[in-house]
Amino acid sequence: MSAAPVQDLVTLRDWLRYAVSRFGEAGLAFGHGTTNSYDEAAYLILHALHLPLDRLEPFLDARITHAERARLADLLARRIDQRVPAAYLTHEAWLGEFRFYVDERVIIPRSFIADLLPDGLASFVGDAAAVTSALDLCTGSGCLAILLAHAYPDAEIDAVDLSSDALAVAQRNVAEYGLADRVNLVRSDLFANLPEKTYDLIISNPPYVTANAMHQLPPEYRHEPVMSLAGGEDGLDAVRGILRDAPRFLNPQGVLVVEIGHNRDACELAFPRLPFLWLDTGSSTESVFLLKREDVVAGR
Repeated sequence: MSAAPVQDLVTLRDWLRYAVSRFGEAGLAFGHGTTNSYDEAAYLILHALHLPLDRLEPFLDARITHAERARLADLLARRIDQRVPAAYLTHEAWLGEFRFYVDERVIIPRSFIADLLPDGLASFVGDAAAVTSALDLCTGSGCLAILLAHAYPDAEIDAVDLSSDALAVAQRNVAEYGLADRVNLVRSDLFANLPEKTYDLIISNPPYVTANAMHQLPPEYRHEPVMSLAGGEDGLDAVRGILRDAPRFLNPQGVLVVEIGHNRDACELAFPRLPFLWLDTGSSTESVFLLKREDVVAGR
């Protein structure tokens, strides 16, 4: 961004209009918390000015100081010129009412499984008190493990990731929610380093982007760790490992919930004997499957 337009932008309304126009002109990709240029511009501007994220209207005609203009110009330049996702610029991401610290060591939280906790799983796992142990595989920032802890207050949670960098971010989030005594972070390649124990519920949002799709990702997604996205040729490398070993770690009535994005057809082709139950969420259909332990055992 050149100095000239910065001097022309006086009010928050000016900056909002300018940002929306530039985002559209640059052809930015969204999907890391917002879905369009207007929402993303409003979020970035309000965050940069330390204003409430849900109160845009009262401030639209407020004049922006010179120092604030410089800050906004730098922020928008990084979003437009470097295509850095907004969550990495603000170091925060949201799942519902839950805020999480994020940086480029972790994938930006956006799991469909979040929509299912806890009510969407109640008919399969019983009431919240029935879940006393749960496992989050590929935890990343720890976001789903933290949601598990809130959804099932009597449960001890193990949260697993292969990346030490990701676990450092998860540790920060777990500590900020005061859950260090209930959420145990484990460095492991799926189940490999877990102790011999079983769980009432196992969830996972593993890497599931196919090899072909990886080559077509917009620049924004290339800022995220490759190991958090790439799922192999058909996107199911991690899913195969999960289905192979899950029965050993599930209680007799245990439930497995896995997110696989757009890979339903490939999943059913790879595992024709498994009776996948596809769960609808508030923002997806056929992206999350559920299996009971007995079904995984019988279908192998």
